[in-house]
Amino acid sequence: MERKPKVPRWRTWFNQLVLNNRPVVSLIIVLLVLLILFMFSKVTWIFKPLEDFFKIVGFPIILAGVLYYLLNPLVDRLESRFKMKRVVSISIIFVGVAILIVAGVVAVIPVIREQTAALIQNWPDYWNAAIEKINGILNDPRLGDFQKQFHGVSSETIQSWSKKVTSVANNTVTSLGSVLSLITKVVIGIITMPFILFYLLRDGHDLPEYLAKAFPVRYRPQFLQILGEINTQLSQYIRGQLVVAFFVALMFFIGYLVIGLKFALTLAVAAGFLNLIPYLGSFLAMVPSIVIGAFISPVMLVKVLIVFAIEQTLEGRFISPLVLGSNLAIHPVTILVVLLASGQMFGLVGVIFGIPAYAVLKVLFIHGFELFKRRVGGYEQ
Repeated sequence: MERKPKVPRWRTWFNQLVLNNRPVVSLIIVLLVLLILFMFSKVTWIFKPLEDFFKIVGFPIILAGVLYYLLNPLVDRLESRFKMKRVVSISIIFVGVAILIVAGVVAVIPVIREQTAALIQNWPDYWNAAIEKINGILNDPRLGDFQKQFHGVSSETIQSWSKKVTSVANNTVTSLGSVLSLITKVVIGIITMPFILFYLLRDGHDLPEYLAKAFPVRYRPQFLQILGEINTQLSQYIRGQLVVAFFVALMFFIGYLVIGLKFALTLAVAAGFLNLIPYLGSFLAMVPSIVIGAFISPVMLVKVLIVFAIEQTLEGRFISPLVLGSNLAIHPVTILVVLLASGQMFGLVGVIFGIPAYAVLKVLFIHGFELFKRRVGGYEQ
């Protein structure tokens, strides 16, 4: 009878304390992941060509992706309801969008350009006048003890912000070359974007199946499920944010026209764009409006604040719940943390794309954790 070879005692000890110990194995895996990330940080030059490539094609691809989520439902509706070929539906929508763009360029862009130029030219006067009025309020003897507490802090804060605004203005003027380079990239991106958008609208439905071919057959259903959830999250967020931003701009424009505030159209359009930043955009958009209102008169300042209060009420209670609902299921505190972190790491791009990137990572993490629970076991109730 053949005898089995005797297992060394050290191997048995190693199996029990290391290989069969889940916490130790988990720590080893974490250590290996951190080691891999550390090695990647030391060879970043390998990814430099990819970074340069994304800088060139990233803007038109992202812009085409946003418009794809906005226009794809219209293409599907025309194709299914009117039995049109998909290419014909896309062509009709392109013609309609082109007409709207031409009308906007003819009717709206000259007004915005004129108001923006006047606002930039008069902004130092508005800013200095607002600072003087704030200082006058702080120096009012009726404030009593509050004046002593807040005078020093507020003066330092106002001076600091004034220096920052001046520095930004000077840097913007001196860095004209980078501005021209950015404008060139934007123009090229706008020219190439319609071609990318056309093929996305035409072949976008076949893209998940095409990507799934890179995976083994047994993993394809789960891969398609993950892609479907990511597509749902992104489409709901992008369409919702764009619709809400449009209504925010419309409400501010009507409100500013009613109270007679200067630069109503420019301030409203800026508020709509800034509203793409959740929770913070509307407050950022109110800064120039408050400064201009304070420059005109205290009564105008009160009117601006009333417009802001009405807009926030309508947006928070009616428009956002109706359009966005609770599709992303992200807590407001989580949104603020993601905005602060992504803004610190990636700047303006991180602020704009932080929330949809978090939604995508959340889907991937949920499916990855479900796979981990099935593999490891012990999570069943």
